[in-house]
Amino acid sequence: MSNRIYLYPLVIRIWHFLNALAIVLLIFTGLSIQYSNPEYPFMRFDLAIIIHNYAGVFLVVNYLLFLGANIATGNRKHYKIIVKGFISRLFVQARFYSFGIFKGEKPPFPISQQNKFNPLQQLSYVAIMFVFLPLMIITGIALLYPELIPAKIFGIGGVLFTDLIHIVSGFFISIFLLIHLYFVTIGKTPLKNFKSIINGYHEENH
Repeated sequence: MSNRIYLYPLVIRIWHFLNALAIVLLIFTGLSIQYSNPEYPFMRFDLAIIIHNYAGVFLVVNYLLFLGANIATGNRKHYKIIVKGFISRLFVQARFYSFGIFKGEKPPFPISQQNKFNPLQQLSYVAIMFVFLPLMIITGIALLYPELIPAKIFGIGGVLFTDLIHIVSGFFISIFLLIHLYFVTIGKTPLKNFKSIINGYHEENH
């Protein structure tokens, strides 16, 4: 028996796809810029810079749409962490991912219209969307206009410090993307959760 919940409206699916596309472009071109070699170019350096900058601008616009939509709608409730008992809920969810899911146990925090994210998902989404993504955007804009960066920050070169924050933020976002893709494949079948991205329905099997 399958319980279908229409959880992801078309506008959210489109936003999700465009956001993922921008981030993948930023990762690919960012790696090319960081590890460029004139003799063995991962991508032409000037082309990587152009694509990186345009993808960054697009990501900023998409992020502002995300913030605006969450302010204007009730979707922001899914990112509100209830502190009381949160650590214990994290451990329960971590145990499920480590052991329970492989033994066929039911999820301790099933997805519903009221709760789209389990505790680990909620923590990771909050960290990415409200810490690392804003840091990457702010430092990216600063690197686009380096004359605005102070000469020294915490005793080291301002541009170097800004670049380090930008790279570290990008690293954590990259790791999140890989883990996110892995967890999408651990539904009842490897492609089951991908169907939700296409049709908007989350299916819970009983």
